[in-house]
Amino acid sequence: MTIDDEAFWELVEDEYAALPKHLVAGLDNVAIFVEDRNLDEPDLLGIYEGLDVTEREGYGYGELPDRIVLYREALADISADEEELRREVHITLVHEIAHYWGLDDDQLHALGWA
Repeated sequence: MTIDDEAFWELVEDEYAALPKHLVAGLDNVAIFVEDRNLDEPDLLGIYEGLDVTEREGYGYGELPDRIVLYREALADISADEEELRREVHITLVHEIAHYWGLDDDQLHALGWA
């Protein structure tokens, strides 16, 4: 499917608002970005760039925000319709926020989020 930037951002905002409060409470200095596609890994759906909370010694003052990047085209490529795209965005947000909390891909896989 295809979706333009504005409609995708609205979808991301809706799905972020629908996340469990215990997952997003306490997120600190994290920004969400949308890009078309990761040039190095074109099928990558999202990525967390930053230090997870388990690695943040002396972190905080004047630091640039950590980033969660969602890749619009890659997510749209694996989605047949808007309902499926919403589900994939939701899962990707949970996955990347979990990295912020210090969970690695093996742990996420065990929990069914990878």
